[in-house]
Amino acid sequence: MSTQPEGRIVSRATRETLALVMAGGRGSRLKQLTANTAKPAVPFGGKFRIIDFTLSNCINSGVRRVGVLTQYKSHALIRHLQMGWGFMRGQFGEFVELLPAEQRSEGTSWYTGTADAVYQNIPFIKAHEPAHVLILAGDHIYKMDYGPMIAQHVANGAKVTVGCLEVPLTDANEFGVMTVDGSNRVVAFDEKPTTPKPMPGKSDAALASMGIYVFDARFLLDTLSKDAGVSESSHDFGHDIIPKAIADAEVFAYPFRDLYDSSKQGYWRDVGTVDAFWKANLELTDVLPELNLYDDRWPIWTHAAQLPPAKFILDKPDARGCAIDSMVSAGCIIAGAEVRNSVLFNNARIETGSHVAYSVILPGVTIGRNCRINKAVIDEGCVIPDGTEIGEGTAGNASWYHVTKSGVTLVTHEMLED
Repeated sequence: MSTQPEGRIVSRATRETLALVMAGGRGSRLKQLTANTAKPAVPFGGKFRIIDFTLSNCINSGVRRVGVLTQYKSHALIRHLQMGWGFMRGQFGEFVELLPAEQRSEGTSWYTGTADAVYQNIPFIKAHEPAHVLILAGDHIYKMDYGPMIAQHVANGAKVTVGCLEVPLTDANEFGVMTVDGSNRVVAFDEKPTTPKPMPGKSDAALASMGIYVFDARFLLDTLSKDAGVSESSHDFGHDIIPKAIADAEVFAYPFRDLYDSSKQGYWRDVGTVDAFWKANLELTDVLPELNLYDDRWPIWTHAAQLPPAKFILDKPDARGCAIDSMVSAGCIIAGAEVRNSVLFNNARIETGSHVAYSVILPGVTIGRNCRINKAVIDEGCVIPDGTEIGEGTAGNASWYHVTKSGVTLVTHEMLED
């Protein structure tokens, strides 16, 4: 069976699909970066927010009915969605709609798990009468065309299709691990197993769930209703819904492939730790990065603030405004400072005599004169005083800031105020 169904089948299947994006996560592994906002709202890639990648995948795939489920400290996320995703054409049945956690009736709690979050929004699903429901995470960085996955789901007559990728066996205990037969039907699913099972023929790799699911809508509603009545359930897709579905129905895996080269796996990053967040941002400064943000065939949409171009000023031997192997966003001013191998987000300002290297500078940061910043993540709006030294090789950083095991230094407002 072909994994690239005909275009008409794909377009019909996507029109009949409702996407639900899980965007209520706390993201605690990002430490203080998510102290005041949900992980999907954290800035990424110079001008975007993490959730923009999942939403852009939906729009580019032709899935244009989208509900975003929010819960944890969602103000920044809601504001971003209202400002950046209001371009959908309601008269054509297109929308990105916010679904905040709320107490819908007496005794109803906040979302207690991923499946419970969807269960509490069953009225929303029923109102739009989809044939298929696409469940997505809003906190990963990747490009994926959901259309072929949905079409394969239909062609297989599946009740559930799970997006999957190969991961090193040593990392597989962080994922839901699947066992499949020769037709990619899932015969076993273990959520974050202590001893993951390798793939057939690949002893060093496992087949991991991406947290992307296509459900037959009726099957999903019936399954969620039954699960809600099970007191011992954790009401989670990975722990409860998928393992039960495998026992009762047709569940298939869909291998994640590159958009333009189906012979290789696509780019996917979980930026859930400070180290992973730092690394994924700096990868964008490579000459030919795996994640191409300049691809006009698959644009990443976002709220575009009205800002002036970046500016580089002063040209003196000891104070030359320049950036090398770096991404510099709109509104930035580099005034007699040197930036190397770094990502500067909107409205960052770096003053005379400062050197910034291998760092991620989030929106609105000001770095004073004669500072040394190396291998760091500086949070939104921080003001770094003149003469400050932050980062790898700097004594005493761990006393004031959060330093990861690999030596990345995270700096936030609260740390500077202490």
